[in-house]
Amino acid sequence: MIAGVPTEFTPPGPESFNTTPIIDGVDWFTKPVLVAALSVVVIVWFFWGASRKAAVVPSKLQFAGELGYNFVRNSIARDAIGSQDYMRFVPYLTGLFFFILLNNVAASIPLIQFPTFSHIGWAYVAAIMSWVIYNAVGIKKKGLWGYFKHQTMPAGVPGWLMPLMIPIEFISNILVRPVSLSLRLFANMFAGHILLLVFVLGGEYMVFESGSIALGGVGIITFLMGLAIAALELFVQCIQAYIFVVLTAQYIGSAIADEH
Repeated sequence: MIAGVPTEFTPPGPESFNTTPIIDGVDWFTKPVLVAALSVVVIVWFFWGASRKAAVVPSKLQFAGELGYNFVRNSIARDAIGSQDYMRFVPYLTGLFFFILLNNVAASIPLIQFPTFSHIGWAYVAAIMSWVIYNAVGIKKKGLWGYFKHQTMPAGVPGWLMPLMIPIEFISNILVRPVSLSLRLFANMFAGHILLLVFVLGGEYMVFESGSIALGGVGIITFLMGLAIAALELFVQCIQAYIFVVLTAQYIGSAIADEH
């Protein structure tokens, strides 16, 4: 408020996700890079500490580490890939799950409050990594032609339909998957965080800057709704990490599945 006149409310938008270098002159070292680096340090410390002094009667840290590892191994990798081949993909899926989870949850941590994957480039890189892996293992197992046939020529489809089915299946199974993986993660992180900003900044404006008692009351309600949205956003952050890794595991499973 300037001289008793309320200032105009500026709603948050894409510009709210712009990040500046943390260190002057180091253009690449922005908040998403810092959050990603910290998440790697936390993941390494957590699993190293959990496994460093493994015992029959586990410590609390070992129990937590085993719980997280077993969740990815049993509930994601084994169920989606199958009991024969899943173990060799567990390290990647575990690292991917916790990396996405920590970078998503960073949006709800005070002083950080930024979801790394609200920048589309991070989501693209994660999706491309998974795309390279499941296509590579499929080609390694079946050969280039065998894998192409497996992904683009559904069993039981009449031959006269193949000219139509092959491009559709190629686009769906080879090209669209990394795009859908990345956009799903990015869109949820971006939309959820900007919605939270709307309620928090809008509530702050109505309470402290609007100059209206009525709007001040509405602002308090808005703050309370923002808390509810924050709780919902925390759930979305967790579920999006799970969905991304489950789909990655399913794509790996489909790539190496035997013909029937």
